Order: sequence, then C-alpha cells, then structure tokens
Amino acid sequence: MSKIAIIGAGFVGSTAAYALFIENTCEEIALIDVNKEKAEGEAMDLEQGMMFRPETRFEYGDSYELCKGADIVVITAGLAQKKGETRLELVKKNAKIFREMIPKIVENNKKCVIVLVTNPVDIMTYLTLRYSGFPKERVFGTGTTLDTARLRYFIAEKYKVSPQSVHANMMGEHGDSEFPVWSRATVGGLNINEFDEYSEAMLEEIHKKTKNAAYEIINRKGATYYAIGLVIAQICDAILSDEKRVFPISTYLENYYDESNVCLSIPCAIGKAGICRRFQLPLNEKEQQQLHASAKVLKDIINELGE
Repeated sequence: MSKIAIIGAGFVGSTAAYALFIENTCEEIALIDVNKEKAEGEAMDLEQGMMFRPETRFEYGDSYELCKGADIVVITAGLAQKKGETRLELVKKNAKIFREMIPKIVENNKKCVIVLVTNPVDIMTYLTLRYSGFPKERVFGTGTTLDTARLRYFIAEKYKVSPQSVHANMMGEHGDSEFPVWSRATVGGLNINEFDEYSEAMLEEIHKKTKNAAYEIINRKGATYYAIGLVIAQICDAILSDEKRVFPISTYLENYYDESNVCLSIPCAIGKAGICRRFQLPLNEKEQQQLHASAKVLKDIINELGE
C-alpha cells in the first residue's frame, strides 16, 4: 500500500491531507502532531467522508512510529509565520525543532522521500539533509512551486489566458530574494515580450504581486494553506506515480552557476526515488546575479546558525 505521513496537523498539514484524500493519491495517510487530539480530530473529519473516497484510510497520533512504511514523509510542522514576520525570521525557532524531530523520523523510516514545507523552507531543507544523512535526491522542499503557480496566475490574468498555457518559473529562495526567469517565460509558446500587452512596468508589477502574495493573504486571513495543499498533493502524486514531472523545488546545489552548499529552487524532475533530474536553465546575466544574491541570503543565515 502506498502511504504518506504528514508531520504537523495544522492548517497546511490538514489541508494537504484533504487534497491527497480527494485526489485518491495514496491508500493510507498518517497525521502526526504533538497535539494528538488535533491530529485525531482532523482524521475523524476526513474519515467521515469515506463514503465518497473509500480508497484511503487514516492513522493519527503523536508518535513518529507512524512514519514506518511511508513512501513519503511531508513535514509541515513548525512555528507559523506571523503578521509582519519574514520567512527567514522563523529559522532559529524551527531549526531547534528540527534537530529533535528529524532523527526520530529516520529512526522509523530510512527509505522514504522527505518533502519539506515548513518555512523558511530552503533553510529547513538544508538542515534536514544534514540531520537525516539522506542522499540529496530524497530530501527536497516545495520551494518556489507555489510562487511559480502565483506567477503564472498573474501572467495569465494580464494576457487573458489559462494559467496552464503559461510557462514561467520563480527561482531562488522561497522568500523575498526569489526572482522570475523572464528570459524563458512564454505564453502559448511565444515569449512574453512578443505580445502587445508586454511592458517592463507590467513585469515588475507581476513580480511584486507574486513576491508579496503570501503577505497579502496572511494580512487578511492569518495564514495560507489552500494553494500549498494542492502543491503538496501534486508533488506527492508525481513521486508515487513515478511521473518525472518538473517542479521548481528547493534542492541542494552542487556547482549550479558556481553555487554549491546551499538549497534553493531550480527546476527538477520528480519520480519514485525523489529527484531524478536537475535542469540548469540558460539564465541571462541579470538572472544569474539574482541567483547569486538569493544564494548569499541563505548562506548568510546558515553561517549565523553555525551549520
């Protein structure tokens, strides 16, 4: 049986479980949370919809033993981002949690793929690699996949097409230093600068809206969880079905435009064993500078942590 363990039954974890459930992604979902009653409540709520989705069964609890047998362990646990707080400000608090948590996961499951969602996701991905000892192919973060979905939505809105007809990526840190790869962005196969709607001011507006999207939602409702729940479900489906679908995910870099020893988002193909291929996009000079700037932000944080 295919199994996904979700650590953290808060807004993001429970929404991810719901998305996995309605998509029939796997046969078993385990919800793990330090608040066992919260995990139980979420599992009960989902189980009562099994008349409509009988293929999935649920486990819940506060024990990491529930990770046993899981093909994928999704980590959403950690302190949430507060109003006015950047993702990187969370790092010291969540790093402490991970030092204790990751060895407990590994103790119960040494063969799973670990998908990081907890922010700041690039730093948490880097730390999870260190604390787990897993190969870099089996530990990665959701990275800029959601940012890319937002970018494509805002481009589609301007060009009056479906987001599925837009091909563009956000790369770098999942945070304030992320950047759009405009040089490779297309709509219906045409470069975005080949349309009457195109202008530099429009691109800057779209970039700003994409970068600030999470802050705008947090200011209005306190948290973001629906769209990231869908991201998690899509990534998990790509793993279990060995789809080799390409996502811009946070992964450990080795000599990527001379950047190494840092995790940030680049396009990667995902399959049953995790990352099966990394793509080095031909970035222009400005985009390469943005990549290096993003890597520096993250490396500075890692150095501050002493990791």
